[in-house]
Amino acid sequence: MELEGKTAVITGGASGIGLATAKRFAAAKANLVLGDIEEAPLAKAVDELRGDGAHVIGVAADVTKEDDVIGLREAALKEFSGAHLVFNNAGVAAGAAIGTPTSVWKWVLDVDLLGVIYGVNAFVPLFLEQNEGHVVNTASLAGLGGAPGMGPYCAAKFAVVGLSESLFQELLLQGSNVGVSVLCPGFVKTRIHESVRNMPNELVSYNEDPTARFIADMASEAVNAGIDPSDVADQVANAVTTKKFWILPHERSALRTTELRLEWMRGGDPMRFDLMGATKP
Repeated sequence: MELEGKTAVITGGASGIGLATAKRFAAAKANLVLGDIEEAPLAKAVDELRGDGAHVIGVAADVTKEDDVIGLREAALKEFSGAHLVFNNAGVAAGAAIGTPTSVWKWVLDVDLLGVIYGVNAFVPLFLEQNEGHVVNTASLAGLGGAPGMGPYCAAKFAVVGLSESLFQELLLQGSNVGVSVLCPGFVKTRIHESVRNMPNELVSYNEDPTARFIADMASEAVNAGIDPSDVADQVANAVTTKKFWILPHERSALRTTELRLEWMRGGDPMRFDLMGATKP
Protein backbone atom coordinates (compact mmCIF):
# COMPACT_ATOMS: atom_id res chain seq x y z
CA MET A 1 0.00 0.00 0.00
CA GLU A 2 1.37 3.37 -0.99
CA LEU A 3 1.16 5.97 1.75
CA GLU A 4 0.58 9.11 -0.31
CA GLY A 5 -2.95 10.39 0.16
CA LYS A 6 -3.85 7.63 2.63
CA THR A 7 -4.86 8.22 6.24
CA ALA A 8 -2.88 6.63 9.06
CA VAL A 9 -4.03 6.46 12.69
CA ILE A 10 -1.27 6.10 15.28
CA THR A 11 -1.76 5.46 18.99
CA GLY A 12 1.00 6.61 21.30
CA GLY A 13 1.65 9.14 18.55
CA ALA A 14 3.03 11.98 20.65
CA SER A 15 6.45 10.50 21.35
CA GLY A 16 8.92 7.71 20.67
CA ILE A 17 8.24 5.26 17.87
CA GLY A 18 4.76 6.67 17.30
CA LEU A 19 5.96 10.21 16.65
CA ALA A 20 8.94 9.07 14.57
CA THR A 21 6.60 6.99 12.41
CA ALA A 22 4.20 9.92 12.08
CA LYS A 23 7.07 12.00 10.72
CA ARG A 24 8.02 9.24 8.30
CA PHE A 25 4.43 8.86 7.08
CA ALA A 26 4.08 12.64 6.75
CA ALA A 27 7.17 12.71 4.54
CA ALA A 28 5.37 10.17 2.33
CA LYS A 29 2.38 12.59 2.17
CA ALA A 30 -0.01 10.54 4.27
CA ASN A 31 -2.74 12.16 6.37
CA LEU A 32 -2.33 11.57 10.09
CA VAL A 33 -4.53 11.07 13.13
CA LEU A 34 -2.41 10.94 16.27
CA GLY A 35 -3.88 9.56 19.47
CA ASP A 36 -2.19 9.89 22.83
CA ILE A 37 -3.10 10.05 26.51
CA GLU A 38 -0.65 12.93 27.10
CA GLU A 39 -2.42 16.01 25.78
CA ALA A 40 0.41 18.58 26.04
CA PRO A 41 2.99 16.46 24.15
CA LEU A 42 0.24 15.58 21.65
CA ALA A 43 -0.48 19.24 20.93
CA LYS A 44 3.25 19.91 20.56
CA ALA A 45 3.68 17.00 18.14
CA VAL A 46 0.74 18.16 16.00
CA ASP A 47 2.09 21.71 15.87
CA GLU A 48 5.53 20.46 14.88
CA LEU A 49 4.16 18.26 12.12
CA ARG A 50 1.89 20.97 10.80
CA GLY A 51 4.85 23.32 10.76
CA ASP A 52 6.52 20.87 8.40
CA GLY A 53 3.47 20.83 6.15
CA ALA A 54 1.75 17.65 7.37
CA HIS A 55 -2.00 17.11 7.25
CA VAL A 56 -2.52 15.99 10.85
CA ILE A 57 -4.96 16.14 13.73
CA GLY A 58 -4.47 15.08 17.34
CA VAL A 59 -7.09 13.30 19.43
CA ALA A 60 -6.72 12.75 23.16
CA ALA A 61 -7.20 9.01 23.62
CA ASP A 62 -6.75 6.44 26.35
CA VAL A 63 -6.41 3.08 24.61
CA THR A 64 -7.73 1.25 27.67
CA LYS A 65 -11.12 2.77 26.77
CA GLU A 66 -12.69 1.19 23.68
CA ASP A 67 -14.80 4.28 23.00
CA ASP A 68 -11.63 6.38 22.76
CA VAL A 69 -10.17 4.03 20.14
CA ILE A 70 -13.41 4.06 18.18
CA GLY A 71 -13.22 7.85 18.45
CA LEU A 72 -9.91 7.79 16.60
CA ARG A 73 -11.57 5.99 13.69
CA GLU A 74 -14.46 8.42 13.67
CA ALA A 75 -12.07 11.39 13.75
CA ALA A 76 -10.23 10.01 10.71
CA LEU A 77 -13.49 9.55 8.81
CA LYS A 78 -14.71 13.02 9.71
CA GLU A 79 -11.47 14.89 9.00
CA PHE A 80 -10.06 12.93 6.06
CA SER A 81 -13.08 10.93 4.82
CA GLY A 82 -11.28 7.66 5.32
CA ALA A 83 -8.82 5.49 7.21
CA HIS A 84 -6.35 3.09 5.63
CA LEU A 85 -3.79 2.24 8.30
CA VAL A 86 -3.87 1.77 12.05
CA PHE A 87 -0.66 1.57 14.05
CA ASN A 88 -1.58 0.10 17.45
CA ASN A 89 1.54 1.36 19.13
CA ALA A 90 0.71 2.78 22.60
CA GLY A 91 2.49 0.85 25.32
CA VAL A 92 3.69 0.81 28.92
CA ALA A 93 5.95 -1.44 30.98
CA ALA A 94 6.01 -2.30 34.68
CA GLY A 95 6.45 -5.26 36.94
CA ALA A 96 8.16 -8.63 37.28
CA ALA A 97 6.54 -12.06 37.01
CA ILE A 98 7.02 -12.50 40.77
CA GLY A 99 5.43 -10.17 43.30
CA THR A 100 3.75 -7.66 41.01
CA PRO A 101 0.28 -6.65 42.27
CA THR A 102 -2.64 -7.76 40.15
CA SER A 103 -3.64 -4.12 39.66
CA VAL A 104 -0.31 -3.40 37.91
CA TRP A 105 -0.69 -6.52 35.75
CA LYS A 106 -4.15 -5.32 34.74
CA TRP A 107 -2.89 -1.85 33.81
CA VAL A 108 -0.11 -3.21 31.58
CA LEU A 109 -2.41 -5.74 29.91
CA ASP A 110 -5.14 -3.13 29.42
CA VAL A 111 -2.77 -0.79 27.58
CA ASP A 112 -0.49 -3.23 25.74
CA LEU A 113 -3.00 -5.93 24.79
CA LEU A 114 -6.55 -4.62 25.09
CA GLY A 115 -5.49 -1.38 23.41
CA VAL A 116 -4.37 -3.44 20.39
CA ILE A 117 -7.55 -5.53 20.45
CA TYR A 118 -9.66 -2.38 20.48
CA GLY A 119 -7.70 -1.05 17.51
CA VAL A 120 -8.22 -4.26 15.56
CA ASN A 121 -11.94 -4.30 16.34
CA ALA A 122 -12.38 -0.64 15.43
CA PHE A 123 -10.52 -0.65 12.12
CA VAL A 124 -10.41 -4.12 10.56
CA PRO A 125 -14.14 -4.24 9.66
CA LEU A 126 -13.72 -0.91 7.84
CA PHE A 127 -10.62 -2.17 6.03
CA LEU A 128 -12.43 -5.35 5.00
CA GLU A 129 -15.39 -3.38 3.71
CA GLN A 130 -13.16 -1.25 1.49
CA ASN A 131 -10.77 -4.20 0.80
CA GLU A 132 -7.85 -1.92 1.55
CA GLY A 133 -5.91 -1.22 4.69
CA HIS A 134 -3.03 -2.25 6.88
CA VAL A 135 -2.73 -3.04 10.59
CA VAL A 136 0.59 -2.62 12.40
CA ASN A 137 0.70 -3.94 15.97
CA THR A 138 3.59 -3.12 18.27
CA ALA A 139 4.88 -6.15 20.13
CA SER A 140 8.55 -6.51 21.17
CA LEU A 141 11.50 -8.86 21.40
CA ALA A 142 9.82 -9.49 24.75
CA GLY A 143 7.02 -11.07 22.72
CA LEU A 144 9.46 -13.62 21.30
CA GLY A 145 11.26 -14.63 24.49
CA GLY A 146 10.56 -14.25 28.19
CA ALA A 147 12.76 -11.75 30.02
CA PRO A 148 13.44 -11.43 33.76
CA GLY A 149 11.75 -8.50 35.46
CA MET A 150 9.24 -8.04 32.64
CA GLY A 151 6.42 -10.52 33.37
CA PRO A 152 3.36 -8.38 32.55
CA TYR A 153 5.05 -6.77 29.55
CA CYS A 154 6.16 -10.13 28.12
CA ALA A 155 2.72 -11.62 28.65
CA ALA A 156 1.09 -8.77 26.78
CA LYS A 157 3.60 -8.73 23.95
CA PHE A 158 3.49 -12.52 23.44
CA ALA A 159 -0.28 -12.10 23.15
CA VAL A 160 0.10 -9.32 20.58
CA VAL A 161 2.32 -11.56 18.45
CA GLY A 162 -0.25 -14.36 18.67
CA LEU A 163 -3.12 -12.00 17.87
CA SER A 164 -1.24 -10.61 14.88
CA GLU A 165 -0.41 -14.05 13.49
CA SER A 166 -4.01 -15.18 13.91
CA LEU A 167 -5.30 -12.04 12.20
CA PHE A 168 -2.86 -12.57 9.34
CA GLN A 169 -4.02 -16.17 8.88
CA GLU A 170 -7.71 -15.23 8.93
CA LEU A 171 -7.20 -12.52 6.31
CA LEU A 172 -5.18 -14.96 4.21
CA LEU A 173 -8.02 -17.49 4.30
CA GLN A 174 -10.44 -14.79 3.20
CA GLY A 175 -8.21 -13.72 0.33
CA SER A 176 -8.35 -10.20 1.68
CA ASN A 177 -6.18 -7.35 0.46
CA VAL A 178 -5.81 -6.08 4.04
CA GLY A 179 -2.26 -6.33 5.37
CA VAL A 180 -0.91 -7.04 8.86
CA SER A 181 2.49 -6.41 10.39
CA VAL A 182 3.84 -7.05 13.87
CA LEU A 183 6.66 -4.88 15.15
CA CYS A 184 9.13 -6.66 17.47
CA PRO A 185 11.93 -4.26 18.37
CA GLY A 186 14.51 -4.63 21.08
CA PHE A 187 15.45 -1.53 23.02
CA VAL A 188 14.69 1.80 21.37
CA LYS A 189 15.43 5.28 22.73
CA THR A 190 11.91 6.04 23.89
CA ARG A 191 10.36 6.84 27.27
CA ILE A 192 8.98 3.34 27.86
CA HIS A 193 11.09 3.09 31.02
CA GLU A 194 9.23 6.16 32.32
CA SER A 195 5.81 4.54 32.02
CA VAL A 196 5.05 5.63 35.58
CA ARG A 197 4.23 9.08 34.17
CA ASN A 198 0.98 7.63 32.81
CA MET A 199 0.28 5.17 35.60
CA PRO A 200 -3.06 5.67 37.40
CA ASN A 201 -2.59 7.56 40.66
CA GLU A 202 -3.69 4.62 42.78
CA LEU A 203 -0.82 2.51 41.40
CA VAL A 204 2.05 4.99 41.62
CA SER A 205 3.14 3.84 45.10
CA TYR A 206 4.15 0.49 43.56
CA ASN A 207 7.18 2.19 42.05
CA GLU A 208 8.67 2.69 45.52
CA ASP A 209 9.10 -1.08 45.80
CA PRO A 210 12.85 -1.92 45.77
CA THR A 211 12.39 -4.54 43.03
CA ALA A 212 10.41 -2.09 40.92
CA ARG A 213 13.16 0.54 41.31
CA PHE A 214 15.85 -1.96 40.37
CA ILE A 215 13.96 -3.03 37.25
CA ALA A 216 13.36 0.61 36.27
CA ASP A 217 17.06 1.42 36.59
CA MET A 218 18.01 -1.63 34.54
CA ALA A 219 15.47 -0.74 31.86
CA SER A 220 16.66 2.86 31.72
CA GLU A 221 20.23 1.80 30.97
CA ALA A 222 19.14 -0.53 28.18
CA VAL A 223 16.65 1.90 26.63
CA ASN A 224 19.20 4.70 26.53
CA ALA A 225 21.62 2.36 24.73
CA GLY A 226 18.98 1.44 22.15
CA ILE A 227 18.49 2.49 18.55
CA ASP A 228 16.85 5.69 17.38
CA PRO A 229 13.06 5.62 16.86
CA SER A 230 13.53 6.96 13.32
CA ASP A 231 15.28 3.69 12.38
CA VAL A 232 12.21 1.78 13.51
CA ALA A 233 9.90 4.18 11.67
CA ASP A 234 11.70 3.52 8.39
CA GLN A 235 11.14 -0.22 8.82
CA VAL A 236 7.47 0.26 9.67
CA ALA A 237 6.91 2.33 6.53
CA ASN A 238 8.73 -0.28 4.43
CA ALA A 239 6.60 -3.09 5.89
CA VAL A 240 3.40 -1.26 4.99
CA THR A 241 4.45 -0.52 1.43
CA THR A 242 5.78 -4.07 0.83
CA LYS A 243 3.12 -5.91 2.90
CA LYS A 244 5.72 -7.50 5.17
CA PHE A 245 4.49 -9.24 8.32
CA TRP A 246 7.55 -9.35 10.57
CA ILE A 247 9.22 -6.04 11.43
CA LEU A 248 12.48 -6.87 13.24
CA PRO A 249 14.63 -3.79 13.88
CA HIS A 250 16.92 -5.96 16.04
CA GLU A 251 16.85 -8.88 13.62
CA ARG A 252 19.94 -10.66 14.95
CA SER A 253 18.52 -10.80 18.48
CA ALA A 254 15.04 -11.74 17.27
CA LEU A 255 16.29 -14.69 15.24
CA ARG A 256 18.72 -15.83 17.92
CA THR A 257 15.99 -15.69 20.58
CA THR A 258 13.80 -17.89 18.41
CA GLU A 259 16.64 -20.34 17.70
CA LEU A 260 17.45 -20.62 21.42
CA ARG A 261 13.82 -21.36 22.26
CA LEU A 262 13.77 -24.12 19.65
CA GLU A 263 16.94 -25.62 21.12
CA TRP A 264 15.40 -25.42 24.61
CA MET A 265 12.21 -27.13 23.37
CA ARG A 266 14.34 -29.92 21.95
CA GLY A 267 15.91 -30.56 25.35
CA GLY A 268 18.81 -28.13 25.28
CA ASP A 269 19.82 -25.64 27.93
CA PRO A 270 17.32 -22.96 28.97
CA MET A 271 17.61 -19.79 26.94
CA ARG A 272 19.14 -16.76 28.64
CA PHE A 273 18.03 -13.21 27.96
CA ASP A 274 20.87 -10.99 26.74
CA LEU A 275 19.81 -7.53 27.97
CA MET A 276 22.45 -5.39 26.29
CA GLY A 277 22.47 -7.63 23.21
CA ALA A 278 18.90 -6.48 22.63
CA THR A 279 20.12 -2.92 22.13
CA LYS A 280 22.04 -3.73 18.94
CA PRO A 281 20.41 -3.96 15.49
